[in-house]
Amino acid sequence: MQAGVAALEYYLPEKVLSTGDLTAEFPDWNAEKIDRKTGIRERRIAAPDECSSDLAAAAARKLFASGACRPEDIDYLLLCTETPDHFVPTTACIVQDRLGIPRTAGALDFNLGSSGYIYGFGLAQGLISTGQASRVLLLTADVYSRFVHPRDRSVRTIFGDAGSATLLTAEEAAEPLIGPFVYGTDGRGAANLTVPAGGMRLPHSAETAIDVEDEGGNVRSLDNLYMNGGEIFLFTLDVVPEIIDRLLKKAGVDISQIDSFVFHQANQTMLDHLRKRVGIPPEKFQVSLAHCGNTVSSTIPIALKDAVAAGRIPQGGLVMLVGFGAGYSWGATLMRWRGV
Repeated sequence: MQAGVAALEYYLPEKVLSTGDLTAEFPDWNAEKIDRKTGIRERRIAAPDECSSDLAAAAARKLFASGACRPEDIDYLLLCTETPDHFVPTTACIVQDRLGIPRTAGALDFNLGSSGYIYGFGLAQGLISTGQASRVLLLTADVYSRFVHPRDRSVRTIFGDAGSATLLTAEEAAEPLIGPFVYGTDGRGAANLTVPAGGMRLPHSAETAIDVEDEGGNVRSLDNLYMNGGEIFLFTLDVVPEIIDRLLKKAGVDISQIDSFVFHQANQTMLDHLRKRVGIPPEKFQVSLAHCGNTVSSTIPIALKDAVAAGRIPQGGLVMLVGFGAGYSWGATLMRWRGV
């Protein structure tokens, strides 16, 4: 049995933070420059009482409402999030109960950022191919806005909140519908995209909450998200072309045989550089940033869903998925689109 994508949905919170809203709040911020560099006109922001479990459950309910399956059909739940509701218990358990998924189902969280959707596909493929599960619900959800300092333009202009739901089911197929997979990890880059305080290593305190202004005029504390944009950019340009080459060689296909490319939607500038460096035609390269921003683990499923809705992925088309981000962590895979 092979794992195949049977349904895909995503959910965006109601609150919209537009570039116009940001420049109205901070007149010295340049709206044209923000839009040009990020490609983002709107970011969705979770309500104060809205957490990752709420975004994940909302996306799952959209999937169930589509008629793809019922909650009682799910036998394994995977939830990718870097912003769990609690340290204990795992947020996947909360979502299982809220959705009415059977108590006989497995459920777990895994903590990854922008590479998480690829890793989730790998986990689901393993569960299905070994007979441990036949219907896996892969959820992604993050509320990064909780980490963002309102006066830190280096991240406030980029990140938004979202959740996604993907149903992967066991299908009889002569060849894999998903895969092969290639991965990468380099913990030396951990400090370049991080929230320094709040865990066991450095708990929240009065000291970690002190705001500091950097040389670029961005304000944040140790409780907030920090991103070294320059280092992240260099890391991405280094690893993404290499992982694409590894994947193509492992799969035994030429890049011209790929019908569509769906990368992690980091920002417009980075995507433009990657597309040109790898040599991908614009018509094969999906960009879905303008309406929601960088939603971390949810960017790939959002872009994939948008590409399908726009008719950019043909039935039976071969799609390359590439994720990269915090950790450092990266991964890539191929999937055969079955015309969901």
